[in-house]
Amino acid sequence: MKISRPQAPAYDSFDHLATMVAVLRPDGRCVYVNATFEAALGVPRKALQKGDVFDWFVDDTTLRSTFASVVNNEFSTGRFEALMRRPPGGPADPLPVHVIITQIDHGEQVLLELVEVEQQARQERETRTLDQARVTKELIRNLAHEIKNPLGGIRGAAQLLEMELDDPALIEYTQVIIHEADRLQALVDRLLAPHRRPHIVADVNIHEVLERVRSLVLAEFSRGLKVVRDYDASLPEFRGDREQLIQAVLNIMHNAAQALSQRRQDGDAVIILRTRAGRQVTIGKQRYRLALELHIEDNGPGVPSEIRDRIFFPLVSGRDSGSGLGLTLAQDFVQQHHGLIECESESGRTVFKIQIPLP
Repeated sequence: MKISRPQAPAYDSFDHLATMVAVLRPDGRCVYVNATFEAALGVPRKALQKGDVFDWFVDDTTLRSTFASVVNNEFSTGRFEALMRRPPGGPADPLPVHVIITQIDHGEQVLLELVEVEQQARQERETRTLDQARVTKELIRNLAHEIKNPLGGIRGAAQLLEMELDDPALIEYTQVIIHEADRLQALVDRLLAPHRRPHIVADVNIHEVLERVRSLVLAEFSRGLKVVRDYDASLPEFRGDREQLIQAVLNIMHNAAQALSQRRQDGDAVIILRTRAGRQVTIGKQRYRLALELHIEDNGPGVPSEIRDRIFFPLVSGRDSGSGLGLTLAQDFVQQHHGLIECESESGRTVFKIQIPLP
C-alpha cells in the first residue's frame, strides 16, 4: 500500500531565518518565500510567489544551469555568486548575493537560499565590534581603578605641601598639581560611569527620547542647523533606561552638530533622525523578530578615514578639543540594551545606525 505524504511541508520556521529563502517547483515557479526575502526586496510575498525565479536575477545563465543540475540529481547542492534585481522604485544597483540551491521533499521541490554579501560583511563587523567593546571595557575598568588610587595620593600630598609653603609662586605649582589631579579624576569617573550606574528599567518611547535630544541640540546650536524628523509612529515602547538612551543619542548628535560647523556657518547643516522597524534582525549572533532601527544622518565632512575603524574606542577623537569618550559611552549604553551602534561615513554623508531589540 502506498503511504501518502503531505502535499507540502510546513514553511513557517523559515520566517525565523536571517537569510532569504524560497521554495521552488522543478520548473522554477515559486511556491513560498520567507519574511526576510520579502523585507530584503521590499516586495509583498504574494507578488513574489507569483513570479519565476529566473526573473529575479540580472544574469540567469549560471542559475539555470545549476538549478537544472540539482533538479536532475547531478549533484545535491549548488553554490555560486550572483546579482539580484531590485524592485522598481528601489536602489538602482543590483543586490550581490551568495546563492545556495538544494533539493528537498524527495526531489519534488528545490530550496533556494540567498545570503546578502553585505549581510555577511555586516555580521563579521558586528562580531568584531562586540569583541573589541568587551576587551576595551575590561581594559578601561582595570586601568581606571589603577589610576584612581594614586591620583588621590597625589592630590592629598599636594594639599599637605601647600600648607607648608609661604611662597605664592610655589603655591601656584601645587595648585596646578591639584587642578590636574581633579581633571584626571573627572576623566576616570566618566570612564567608570557606565559600569557602576544602576540600569533603570521602564517603558521607553524612542520618539520621546529623540524629541528631548533634538530640543537640547537645537538650544545649543540654534543658528544654521536643521533637524529633520522621519519617524515611524507605529514603533512600540520597550523596556530600557531612558536617561542612558538620551545620553547615547545626545553624544552622537552633539558630535554631528560640531562636525557641521562649516555648514552651520553656510546655513545648510542638516541632521536627519529616522526610525524604522527591522524584522528578523541579527544583533551579535542573536536573532530578533523585531528591532528598532534608528539612523542619525548628517551632511557633514565625514569621519576622518584614519580613525573611522576606531571611533568607538576610548580617547579616539576627530577634534583636538574632544575627549574621545562620547561614542564609547554611547556604544556601551546601547549594548546594555542588547543593541549595537554602527557607522557609515563618507564626505557629505555620515550615518550612525542604532539597533535595539523590540518586544
